[in-house]
Amino acid sequence: MRIAVTAGALSAVIVGASVPVSGMLQDYPLLSGQALRYLLGGLVLLAWTAMRGKRLPLPSARDLPALFGLVATGMLGFNACLVQAQAFAEPGFVAAVLGTSPLVLALAAPLAAGRRPAPAAVAGAAVVVGGVVLLSGGGAWHGPGLLLALLTTAGEVSFTLFAVGVVRRLGGVAVATWCCFIAAGAGAVLGTFVGGWQVPTVREGVALVVLGTVLTAVAFGLWYHAVARLGADRAGVLIGLMPVAGLAASVALGVQQLTPLNTSGALLVALGCAVGLRHPTPHPLPTQTPTPPTPPLPVTTHPSAPRVALPLARVERSDTLN
Repeated sequence: MRIAVTAGALSAVIVGASVPVSGMLQDYPLLSGQALRYLLGGLVLLAWTAMRGKRLPLPSARDLPALFGLVATGMLGFNACLVQAQAFAEPGFVAAVLGTSPLVLALAAPLAAGRRPAPAAVAGAAVVVGGVVLLSGGGAWHGPGLLLALLTTAGEVSFTLFAVGVVRRLGGVAVATWCCFIAAGAGAVLGTFVGGWQVPTVREGVALVVLGTVLTAVAFGLWYHAVARLGADRAGVLIGLMPVAGLAASVALGVQQLTPLNTSGALLVALGCAVGLRHPTPHPLPTQTPTPPTPPLPVTTHPSAPRVALPLARVERSDTLN
């Protein structure tokens, strides 16, 4: 469990601290830039698989809807909505809305699997949300700003929810690899018609390499490892570490000051993570009232013969959660 928590936390920190690097690509075409980033990330993950002496498992037809849904909503869709949301809302507002994703995962992930939400995960996620709101400071929005921020949050949630089942079947590295290649292909096709292509500058090239290797290959692999071990609901509280890492990076770069308010928010996020990760998976939802066992019937062959108990045969129903 410690390894999984460390992997999830490190992934969140990488994503949060990479915000200044992403800003280096603000003048580069969005979709073609995503295509290059995800292609590089997929190649790095594929090389990592080969170095470990393993083969990349092929997804089955059952896995394809989840993989394509993850790419469309949690990768390309998320990035597009995030960029557009910041055009109609202040960054603090977008961050505050996006900070509700741990609570959404704490509720939606177990319900989708037919389980009750874990009280510890829900409580921890709620504390994390409060911490993110304090840390980001909120902000204003106009026009479609709220809708775009909500769509961005939906993309963040779907990045984890779509992966739950397929990660169990293929493994975290394989899911990250296939999603990167699918996103690279889709981004290349869409980018040809929207935004076009251009040769990156040295600054943009460095940003693409960093985003493709560290933010994509490393962070994606670590995150799906955490989801596979902890579950989407418990791993979700670690998303709150993203704005904390972003704050730390901004303070280190001198573009933001540390205040009592954002410090309190960061401490609340840490507290929420500790609460949300305390307890294991919650109990399953009851599916039916259990039938009391039927007492065995005594059978005798002779008054002096010993009694032999023959239990009645019962057929038990088992539910399999996919």
